Amino acid sequence: MAQVLARSTRSFASDNNAGVHPEVLDAIVRANQGHVIAYGDDPYTRSAVAKFEEHFGPGIDVFFTFNGTGANVLGLQALNRPYHAVLCSDYAHIYTDECGAPEKHLGCKLIPLPHQDGKITLEAVRHAYHGIGDQHHVQVRVISITQSTEMGTVYQPEEIEALARFAHEHDMFLHVDGARIANAAVSLGQTLRQATRALGVDVLSFGGTKNGIMGGEAVIFFDRALSTDFLYLRKQGMQLASKMRFIAVQFEALLTNDLWRRSAEHSNRMARLLESELRRIPQVRIVWKVEANGAFAQIPRHAIAKIQERYFFYPWIEEECIVRWMCSFDTTEDDVKDFASVVAEAVRN
Repeated sequence: MAQVLARSTRSFASDNNAGVHPEVLDAIVRANQGHVIAYGDDPYTRSAVAKFEEHFGPGIDVFFTFNGTGANVLGLQALNRPYHAVLCSDYAHIYTDECGAPEKHLGCKLIPLPHQDGKITLEAVRHAYHGIGDQHHVQVRVISITQSTEMGTVYQPEEIEALARFAHEHDMFLHVDGARIANAAVSLGQTLRQATRALGVDVLSFGGTKNGIMGGEAVIFFDRALSTDFLYLRKQGMQLASKMRFIAVQFEALLTNDLWRRSAEHSNRMARLLESELRRIPQVRIVWKVEANGAFAQIPRHAIAKIQERYFFYPWIEEECIVRWMCSFDTTEDDVKDFASVVAEAVRN
């Protein structure tokens, strides 16, 4: 019975549903010794920042937050005034899944752009860049992209470079929501620096929760001039942890011994295995390229409820019967094959 319960709790709904990597748990336990100064003035936080510098290079500023919405909102707030605007995909997390938090706390406008396979294009950005200098129009200030995207695809390096170049040529910034930046980097065969800073990214929301940590995100500024007031923004934004060491030490573990890479490589590989199993089922159509740790499929409408009797997951575009299935650092090959067999049975009946 214990084995059945354990198997049933490992879902394909979200990589947020996974547990915590044992190496991260061990790090939290090691940090749980004695007293240290609160609010980040502790050796664990300094060590974690040093790990970020190893991966991204010197001259950066790193700030820890509680969650991804906090990281995105505060990272964008550091770049914008209320009369500014942010260009993003019409499926971006900041636009569809953060309950209006960016607009509320930034006080500025998000302008959604149509996506192509989850990505916004330079052409769409050019089309949206207008009204500059006109007091009747919001002033476009930031391009925000998600890497990997909400459709499980990955921006290629040249696509990010082109967006960064356009931004910088027009006195703008490029922000990356990197909730799954580790999955994107390993998909591209890049280091974390190659996937971000080297391409011209200005501010990165670095995600760890979807890649095996218990909780916490980081905002990285690749130009310290942009983070001058961030200490105050973070405090006012209610994202300053008193016991910072327990967030920071998780990132130290993630960035040690390639744990970030090992976990992302595994979840990506499980997604590719899931894709191959699903392609054996004639009634299932893979909608977008499987380039990170998620597979998006169009399935018969009647099959959704049947599959959900065994596995919880999210319909993604309900009117088109497109669903999202995510793999995690702890997904096994047996998990994938068992799930695919349930899907095959449900779509046939």
